[in-house]
Amino acid sequence: MRNLRTSRIVLGAAVILVLGGLYEVGSLKHSVALTAGQAVSPVRSVPVTAVTRACPSPGWAGGTGGGIALMAAPARAGTGQAMVNRLAAAGSATGGTLLFSATHPGYLQLTGVGTDKGAAAQAQKASGGVATLPVRGGVVVRATGAMAQGLEVEQTAAGGLPTASCGSPGTDFWFIGPGQHTVPRIVLFLMNPTGQAADAAVDVFTDAGPLQGTADTGITVPPHGMVVQFLATMLHGSRSVALHVRTSTGQVVAAVQESTGTGPGAWLPVAETPATHLVIPGLPGTAGARQLYVTVPGVQDAKLKLKAVTSRGSYEPTGAGGIDIPGGSAVAIALPSLGGIPAALKLTASVPVTAVAMASGGTAGAPGAFTAAAAAIQEQGVVADDLSTAGRLSSLVLSAPRAAARVRVAETAGSGTNSVHRTVQVVPVKAGHSVVFPLAAVRGATKGSAFAVVITPLAGSGPVYAGRAIVGSGNGGLLQAILPVPSALTSVPLPAVRNAFLTTVP
Repeated sequence: MRNLRTSRIVLGAAVILVLGGLYEVGSLKHSVALTAGQAVSPVRSVPVTAVTRACPSPGWAGGTGGGIALMAAPARAGTGQAMVNRLAAAGSATGGTLLFSATHPGYLQLTGVGTDKGAAAQAQKASGGVATLPVRGGVVVRATGAMAQGLEVEQTAAGGLPTASCGSPGTDFWFIGPGQHTVPRIVLFLMNPTGQAADAAVDVFTDAGPLQGTADTGITVPPHGMVVQFLATMLHGSRSVALHVRTSTGQVVAAVQESTGTGPGAWLPVAETPATHLVIPGLPGTAGARQLYVTVPGVQDAKLKLKAVTSRGSYEPTGAGGIDIPGGSAVAIALPSLGGIPAALKLTASVPVTAVAMASGGTAGAPGAFTAAAAAIQEQGVVADDLSTAGRLSSLVLSAPRAAARVRVAETAGSGTNSVHRTVQVVPVKAGHSVVFPLAAVRGATKGSAFAVVITPLAGSGPVYAGRAIVGSGNGGLLQAILPVPSALTSVPLPAVRNAFLTTVP
């Protein structure tokens, strides 16, 4: 009896202790780590459900007309919508006027945008005395569902020529190119596609070092608005310039246009965040000069090694040996031996740098055609608006600077009301080599119509980089544009879960 009574007492005490422990756990408002054991297998990725892009040129009174090209390449069939709205110069709590919407993933949509002729708001003054002017024009694309998956949006000039990829909202952008000595007109565009005001600043590096005494800070970008800064006066006499746009509050989409003053000029592509290893894709096989623009944002000097990845293999081009660049500067490096050679440029530096390459050509007023340091294609790359018509020819420059690569190139023509026509090819690229892939008109499509291109690295492929070149037809055709091919994701990878947690609320 004593043993039975004792067992009951012990059991009752144990129950009280357990209940008390549960009460203590329940009284906590914070997460409690119960185990650091093996994680449950995570979901590897989730579908992209929403994407925002912004373009400065469509509808801008300072432009020469044009519109946008929009293409979504989802991994599987589905429904979605892409809504295209104007930006509002003075800002807006709800966003600008709806221009049109697209609901057909897998189809290229090309649409012109009329000039926004409304009155602009008053200019503001950023710290350092740089005038900031709200302007009319620019559009925002907000895509959801299948229209957000594999989305690429490009702004186009009159005649359908793509001039730049429309950017995503962010807090950090880099642009590098010729300075005011060569291009007397340098314009910075800041677009805010969100409902929260953004505060931006611009750090400037030139061939003479960091710009001192004229800090360009305190730039307010209103919600759903666009502002511009004309920077030529601040950059007077510079031969090379790098602009680092960053925000302390909110997000923006930044763009930079440079012109010699005889035409609209060129849009500088956004360059990769500074790093010690970079690849610049897409240098075409057209004749003419080649120039490399490099910036070193830190205080330490950079030692730069450069290799050209060509159809004949990788090698150090003439003029690329023993390059030393002072910290805090932007410099131009001539590469005359690369004229007429399709290639990617592989840069290795002792400290983080970023870079842009320029080739002779471009539209009226452009100092050249530009391609920037870019990331390897992840999942797929999409070209929204390609041309193979009388007077224009397009091609891809595919580069595999490390391991061999194999990519599938699918060309698609057709609209949301017409049948889709496709041509598909698999293109191998040897390790350390580049391949030029001509883009021909899609068989069965309307003659002279634009088409989209989807580039997909196949299983086991090494990193592949791509750029697109558009040239005038015929012998010695002039280079009209270079556009690096960005990744267009249909899904987003998720990080692995390392610990298991339990959250309880009283």
